[in-house]
Formats: sequence, structure tokens, C-alpha cells
Amino acid sequence: MASTTELLQGTLDLLILKAISLGPLHGYGVLLRLQQISRDKLRIQQGSLYPALYRLEHQGLVAWAWGESENRRKAKFYRLTAAGRRRLDHERAYWSRLSEAIGFVLDAAPEDV
Repeated sequence: MASTTELLQGTLDLLILKAISLGPLHGYGVLLRLQQISRDKLRIQQGSLYPALYRLEHQGLVAWAWGESENRRKAKFYRLTAAGRRRLDHERAYWSRLSEAIGFVLDAAPEDV
């Protein structure tokens, strides 16, 4: 089994929203934060990240402002909008219910049926 985990379809937006909810980030910073908080289990490709950020921006879930990165380059820094915060809360609750249900199934024993 690989040391990193493949993302399920549709989870990237949720993970990006969560990473940005912890504080404004530029695009590459999102990748690094997700890698860090997943304890190096998730590695998002830049080719997946930037289209997702664009999609989230056009949905009104993130906004950006120009800033300076750690290497003193001009970069877009993303932050959650109010709509982004609501979406994150909604998706987080959904994933909690879903993971609980999957846990019940995976933990089932013959005497449970």
C-alpha cells in the first residue's frame, strides 16, 4: 500500500476550504498545509489544486488578495468567504455522518446481522 492516500472524488474542495479556514494562504501554501496537517499522508498535485481554487473562487467560497510569499514573490492569498465558511460547516457535518456510517459497516461482526 502506498504511503500517501488517494483522495476520493469530490474531497479536494473540502480539504482546500479547511486548509484556508486556518488562515489565509497562497496556492502552494495550501499544498504544504494539507501535507502538514495530514501528517504527510496527503499530497495534492498543483495540477489539481489550481483548477479547484479557481472553481471555489467562482462559486464565491474563497476570495483572494495580492500579498508577498515567504520567498518575497507576489502571490494570491486566499481566504474563506462567509459562503465558504457555511459550505465548510455543511460538508464537514456530511463527512462526519458518512464516516460514522462507514465505520459501522466496517466494524460489523456476524452477530450484528
